Amino acid sequence: MTMRTARRWCVCAALAGAVAACGRKEEETKPLVPVQVAPAIRGSIRQIVTADSILYPRDQANIMPKISAPVRRFLVNRGDHVKQGQLLAVLENRDLMGGAVASRGQYAQAEANYRTTASASVPEQVTKAQTDVDAARQALDAAKKLLDSREQLFKEGALARKAVDEAQVAYTQSKGQFELAQQHLQALQSVGKQEQIKAAAAQLETAKGQYESAQAQVAYSEIRSPINGVVTDRPLYVGEMANSGAPLLTVMDVSAVVARVNMAQDQAKDLSVGDEATLTPADGGDPVPGKVTIVSPAVDPNTTTVQVWVQANNPGDRLRAGTSVHVAIVAATLDGVTLIPAAAVFPSAEGGTVVKAVDDKDVAHDKKVVLGVKEEDLVQVVSGVAPGERVVTVGGLGLEDKAKVRVMKPGEKPAGETDEKDEKEGGH
Repeated sequence: MTMRTARRWCVCAALAGAVAACGRKEEETKPLVPVQVAPAIRGSIRQIVTADSILYPRDQANIMPKISAPVRRFLVNRGDHVKQGQLLAVLENRDLMGGAVASRGQYAQAEANYRTTASASVPEQVTKAQTDVDAARQALDAAKKLLDSREQLFKEGALARKAVDEAQVAYTQSKGQFELAQQHLQALQSVGKQEQIKAAAAQLETAKGQYESAQAQVAYSEIRSPINGVVTDRPLYVGEMANSGAPLLTVMDVSAVVARVNMAQDQAKDLSVGDEATLTPADGGDPVPGKVTIVSPAVDPNTTTVQVWVQANNPGDRLRAGTSVHVAIVAATLDGVTLIPAAAVFPSAEGGTVVKAVDDKDVAHDKKVVLGVKEEDLVQVVSGVAPGERVVTVGGLGLEDKAKVRVMKPGEKPAGETDEKDEKEGGH
């Protein structure tokens, strides 16, 4: 090797050593990534099923009159609160009231006739039959006396046997006539009078039915509320014709409202009557607590969904029927599960989800996790992280696997980040 060649090798070796030293120095001086971490904990989380729905009143009545007649007067307006049985409107009913008065008179007449028939003395036919019985009894007594007298004379030898036989025949005939008259009298007393009483009773029932029907017609002209609620519609004016097939008034009970939610079958399978829920108006109003009252046992064949009803009290009528709401139902509460902040979960380039777990040497490691239930800012970890492990919640986006990090202290902000208070103070 010549002197010149040796000199070149020395120069190259020196250059290589310098480059390596610079690389080590750059690696040693590379800035650490500041991150915020939170420990995985063991706790409870609620499984919440959400959906959007429309509110319905707890009860509603479209009140249709049973008769067609002009409206005589209204006693309520839209927005009025009414009670069950309260009189709301009156239809023209003067003709019906006249008919009721006539029917009441007929009913009173039939009632008097029934009392007279039921308590009256024996009718004429019964009287004649009684007279026939008395006459037959007298004839029988006379024939008996004649028979006894002739038998005595026959014993004394003063009368022939033929006379006794004739008296015996006359007595037998009188006895038969007496028995026949008695049977006829009994038949009239037991059957004839009962039939007359039945006829009077039937007339009374007919008159009573006509009177009650007339009273019902008058009652139909008085429109009363079947439920407690608020009058929401009154389409007619006084004097207009109210038809029996069209609603005259609409009353809604909005003291409680019902959200009817059509859910997918896999969502509804975990729900049951009594589950707690909240209704949040779409306009940003305050959430209202409620409970599941109905979980349909059948699936709608057209939509293949299950209808679930959530009912909530509505003090002050704050919620209106027809309002859109967001429904959240607590399907179950899971106890003793591993929980981490939702901010610690990142999508994986290979698919699925990962967290950035920081070990005791402040080195971040990508860990694939299987997630379960999520509630607000917490999420359940089924597998991948154990309770006590630290996971990155701030600064993890773009953080490489096995990168060295600097765990910020509680309350410390990343470089360049200031709060509103600091900015105001700096401005002063």
